[in-house]
Amino acid sequence: MTAVPQASPTLYSFRRCPYAMRARMAVFYSGCAVEIIEVSLKAKPADMLARSPKGTVPVLVWGDLVIDESLEVMHWALAQNDPDDWLLANNVPAQQAMQALITENDQRFKQHLDRYKYAVRHPEQSQDHYRALGEVFLQTLEDRLSHHDFLVAGHLSLADIALAPFVRQFCYVDPDWFWQSPYPRLQAWLQRFLQSALFTSVMAKTL
Repeated sequence: MTAVPQASPTLYSFRRCPYAMRARMAVFYSGCAVEIIEVSLKAKPADMLARSPKGTVPVLVWGDLVIDESLEVMHWALAQNDPDDWLLANNVPAQQAMQALITENDQRFKQHLDRYKYAVRHPEQSQDHYRALGEVFLQTLEDRLSHHDFLVAGHLSLADIALAPFVRQFCYVDPDWFWQSPYPRLQAWLQRFLQSALFTSVMAKTL
């Protein structure tokens, strides 16, 4: 017998995790009614681990449905409601560009970000070396922002929301360096993101 879905989905999250951050933003934007449970990474809820043994956030649970990849949570939310066309539904080239950026962010840039942030754990190279590797992607984003204020289209899209938490994390490793770096368009883009009602809402500690 198939379990009857609970009244609203549960989203297990961790406030500062960039993956959870982008999932929360998509859920908030879509207007989906979701119960958000803030997880202690040192004492993960047994219910969460039972549904997603890998133990990472975010995890969305709704009856028999379990989604434990942030991009899949974002797509689930946008499938419910996407009023401002974050998915760029009628623009295949833009969709392809968006997917390429997200793939580059999640695979290569995230690796450089982790080494830059935790350089002491990776003594094979200097922190500056890891930062320089990450800057290749920053320059890609800077170049894209020369065409419009957002990464792929003339308005906010899934790409902006999927990438911004990671650029924010890169910035916060050494904010003095970032805000003086030669990426003025990227700085303006990140500043708008950090000041947006969407971001400040999902970062509220009441979540």
